Amino acid sequence: MSAALLDTLVQDRHWPRFETVEAVKAWTARPGFHCLFIPGDPAKNLETADVAVILPELVGTFRGAFDCALVAGGIERATRETYEVWPTPSLIFFREGEKLGAIPRVREWQDYIEKIALILEGETLAAE
Repeated sequence: MSAALLDTLVQDRHWPRFETVEAVKAWTARPGFHCLFIPGDPAKNLETADVAVILPELVGTFRGAFDCALVAGGIERATRETYEVWPTPSLIFFREGEKLGAIPRVREWQDYIEKIALILEGETLAAE
């Protein structure tokens, strides 16, 4: 079921799914705020499905202040190493190529709201 949810984000919401770290870097370097979703293995990590459902709700709550993309399984490790984000699933936020912070694993709704609001205000989150 989780893999199907990830496919829905790509197909129905038209979020890109990147197959190379270079493509991730090019996308995150664009103007504006961006959220990169590193899902982890949906067959092994039950939180992946939860984050796949929560993320579109967050985009709506923040009225599209950031766009989203997914990382394909083949580059998850390299992406986590590049941005020094280890737990999955994780949401990594960028502004014009600069990593602003990451929100790992499933959180309480209010925690997402508070952290994303700080990011959109220009603050950089400390690593968790």
